[in-house]
Amino acid sequence: MVNIRIMSEGISRINFLREGLKNLRTVGTVTPSSRFLCEAMLSPINFAEAKVLVELGAGNGVITHHILRKMHPDATLLVFEVQANFCDILRNIDDPRLVVIEGSAEHLPAYLAEHGFTHADHIISAIPFVILPKELARDIVATCHDSLAPGGHFVQMHYSMFLKSFYEEFFGEVRVRFCARNFPPAFVFACNDK
Repeated sequence: MVNIRIMSEGISRINFLREGLKNLRTVGTVTPSSRFLCEAMLSPINFAEAKVLVELGAGNGVITHHILRKMHPDATLLVFEVQANFCDILRNIDDPRLVVIEGSAEHLPAYLAEHGFTHADHIISAIPFVILPKELARDIVATCHDSLAPGGHFVQMHYSMFLKSFYEEFFGEVRVRFCARNFPPAFVFACNDK
């Protein structure tokens, strides 16, 4: 059983590398997130109370699986991904709480409304904002801010501290956690309006 798991992880890493190299502007990396980075990204989230969660830039679902393991049985996870190949992988996750959206995060309010929600309790993002056009990045982060419930977190990962001041324009508090046990090492920005 262990060998099968390792083999399937190896295959998905190769597919992730291939997709990352082919679409670096939208994927933003060539390696999936480590379990340590996934845990760091989810540490600000109160899963016992969260009913509506959103993941942006889900890729092949590495963080998605971690979210689903921690989620309340009655919660919903809306996952946004623009790469069709990754969406196909995400749609194969057998969990009725998961909604896969093959579309851009800038349309988050419309998709929330379509599924009967007025806000997201928390938003977890791996969108590569540093390589997106500046106006698009601003529109997405502003939309995320406006779509969060009071007390909700917007959690974003990056490979540098370069955009910390960018998030401070939208959120009252931006806490940073460094995750060395990832390749490459990463920073997690936990943003809210406390």
